Amino acid sequence: MSDLIEDSKFSWSTCNVVFSGLQCFYSGFLKWEASRFSIPPRPRMRKIPMILSSEEVRVLLDSITNLKHRALLLGVYSAGLRVSEVVNLKPEHIESSPSRMLIRVEQGKGRKDRYTLLSEKFLITLRKYYHIYQPQEWLFPSRDPHKPMPVDTVQRIYYAAKKKPA
Repeated sequence: MSDLIEDSKFSWSTCNVVFSGLQCFYSGFLKWEASRFSIPPRPRMRKIPMILSSEEVRVLLDSITNLKHRALLLGVYSAGLRVSEVVNLKPEHIESSPSRMLIRVEQGKGRKDRYTLLSEKFLITLRKYYHIYQPQEWLFPSRDPHKPMPVDTVQRIYYAAKKKPA
């Protein structure tokens, strides 16, 4: 197993597939005890996200002409929402009274509820968006209005906006 990791330079996911197959063979067919074989622990690797400057975010958002797409990405950047959180927003999650100005995020990372700030710019864009699209159940529905927009759709919107010339 170590030659797969060290010599062949296979990814950990590939090694895990091979290990699962070997584990099934040895424990299921040869009836070996699980203590006779093991895979080395996977090292914790964290990829640092690429952070855009304020100017780069402004240029990115200004390049988007579709109001729905602009509102989506503005929610991500102005409220610090994850893509999965912005697509799961419902109209009732927006608390726009002047004394509140909050967004309720339900079941975000770690299955935790939280509040985040609602910026004035995001609120103005949301009001325009809401007036035109009149979403019902989900703030950003998919083609099926009873389901939220898929995360990969938002990712495609983001990458398409990044490709647009400044």
